[in-house]
Amino acid sequence: MAQKEGGTEQGRLKTEDSLGTKTMAGAPLAGGGVVVEVREKKGPLRAAIPTMPFPVAVICLFLNTFIPGLGTFVSAFTVLCGARSELISERGVCCVFWLNMAAALIQILTAVIMVGWIMSIFWGMDMVILAISDGSCRDQGIPQDV
Repeated sequence: MAQKEGGTEQGRLKTEDSLGTKTMAGAPLAGGGVVVEVREKKGPLRAAIPTMPFPVAVICLFLNTFIPGLGTFVSAFTVLCGARSELISERGVCCVFWLNMAAALIQILTAVIMVGWIMSIFWGMDMVILAISDGSCRDQGIPQDV
């Protein structure tokens, strides 16, 4: 389907490729493609991270930094208290709660070899990023361009 036009190779691109990116049909293949939208594909554990109020997310990050898995454990209970998650509509609150408990357990068990500790810190950072992107910071006077 590719064709040569004026020395550059052009062709029709699919509207969605295997990486989850959407591109315009007819855009150049090499180097000059136009990306219209990029969506990150998340696994079930990552999609189960709840969107919490900013102060709670910061506390969970702090807990995850010093005691791996504890902030993730606390965040699992925020799901039962009404915190939203991308996965709740698909799997339900109970399943999302147990996925967060599993993530906390993985972080605690692998903290001995540093993997869990690093995962725990990244999990806490994701919680804070979700809280900022949710817009709950506007109500508290926290700048969103962090």
